[in-house]
Amino acid sequence: MTEPDASGTPRVLGATVDDETRCVHYRTELDIVAIRFACCGEYYPCHACHEEAADHPAEQWPLSERGREAVLCGVCRAELTIDAYLVVDACPVCASRFNERCRLHTHLYFETERGAAAAALATAPTRSVASEGSTAPRT
Repeated sequence: MTEPDASGTPRVLGATVDDETRCVHYRTELDIVAIRFACCGEYYPCHACHEEAADHPAEQWPLSERGREAVLCGVCRAELTIDAYLVVDACPVCASRFNERCRLHTHLYFETERGAAAAALATAPTRSVASEGSTAPRT
């Protein structure tokens, strides 16, 4: 679980390049969020940082956990719920703009409606249909 740093805010693991959570993989002016990973509770700047530094595979936050604080603004260190983060383009606390292109990676961090539907189909029991021309005796 994420331990706070000396200032009391959550620490960010991974290959960060500054104090605003930018990393070696994503470091534009707008790359200022870190994601708390569902699998370990630790903040990382991106999926690649988690893959390189963690000793386990990443897990998505399930839809049922959308109210959890799992996104950290690198500028003001406010923690946002998943629901709040997914509907804004800037931090609701400090107004710092987020990278809109991060939406391309949403499915890596958070279960989506589409992903949940596909998972449900994949785990649904299958029905066996008797083949035509069965030689089973009739009663």
